[in-house]
Amino acid sequence: MVPHRRRTFALAAGAVAATLVLVSCGGGKEQQAPPAKGASAPLFDELPKQYQDSKVIKVGSDIAYAPMEFYDEDGKTPIGIDVDIAKALGEQLGVRFEFQNGTFDGLIVALGSKRHDIIMSSMTDNKDRQEGRDPDTGKKVGPGVDFVDYYMAGVSIMVQKGNPSGIKSVDDLCGKVVAYQRGTIHADAVEAHNEENCKPRGLPMVLHDKAKDTEALLEVKQGRAVADVNDTPVAVYNAKTSGGGNDFEVVGAPFDAGPLGIAVRKEDTQLRDALLAAVREIVKNGTYTKIMKKWGATTGAINLEQVKVNGGT
Repeated sequence: MVPHRRRTFALAAGAVAATLVLVSCGGGKEQQAPPAKGASAPLFDELPKQYQDSKVIKVGSDIAYAPMEFYDEDGKTPIGIDVDIAKALGEQLGVRFEFQNGTFDGLIVALGSKRHDIIMSSMTDNKDRQEGRDPDTGKKVGPGVDFVDYYMAGVSIMVQKGNPSGIKSVDDLCGKVVAYQRGTIHADAVEAHNEENCKPRGLPMVLHDKAKDTEALLEVKQGRAVADVNDTPVAVYNAKTSGGGNDFEVVGAPFDAGPLGIAVRKEDTQLRDALLAAVREIVKNGTYTKIMKKWGATTGAINLEQVKVNGGT
C-alpha cells in the first residue's frame, strides 16, 4: 500500500529543501509519552474499555523517516513529529502510546492481524488504503483502514548539493537513476511517470527501490542515483541537517499533496472517534502548532476543519 497513490505529477507551488539521517532501525517496543493520567484525562471516557484498562495504545511505525519519526542519538528512543503528536494525544486520552518499529509496506497487514492498534508513520490517507485495493489493478488485496487526518504533505525531489545533474522537475528524471522507498506514494508516482512519460520517449528511468528512505538517500549521497523522492517535510529536514546542510538540496516544486493520517482498523470505530476528538483538541488548544513549529513543519499544518476521517482522495 502507498502514501499518496496519485497517478500524475501535477506540480504544486513552493519548493524547499531537506538530511540524511542514518538512524538505527531496531525493532521491539519503544515507549513514548509520560505516564498515563487515566481517568483524569479529559477524553479518557471516549476510549474503548480495553484501552482504559491497559492504558496503552500500540503504534506501528517505520521509525526511520526524520523528522516525522526516527531514533534519537541513543539509537532506541523514537522522536519526531508523529511521536510528539502521539504524546499530546496520550495526554488527552490518558494512555501511553507505545511505538513498535516495522517495515512501512508491512504496517497495514500487521494492523489487520492486531500486532498493533494504530499506525502513525507518515502514511497518506487515500481511497486505495481506505478500501484495501491495489492502486494499479483495483483489486482487493487486504484489509481497508480508516484514517484520522492530521497533516498535509507534498512530495519533493532531492539531489546532491549543487544539483550536478541539473534536475529541475520530474521530467528531468527520465533516463536517470532514481531512488525511493518501496511501498510509498513515491514508488507509485515514479513508476507511473516512468511508464507514461519516460518509456514512450525512449528514456526509461532506472529505479532503485529501497526498504528504508535512509537507504534511498544514501544512494544519492554516494552518487548511485541522481535523485530521491520523499515527503516534503522529510526532504526539507534532510537538506538542512545532513552533512551540516552540505549533502542535499531540494529541486523543483512539491507535487501530489495529500493528507497524512492515523490508520485504524475499520471495525475500531470507537477508537477512531476518540483519536479524532483528541486531534481536534490539540489543534484547538495550540499544542499541535507548537509541535509543528518545533520541527519546522508549519507549511503542512492543518486547521480544525481539515481534521477529519478519510479525507484523502
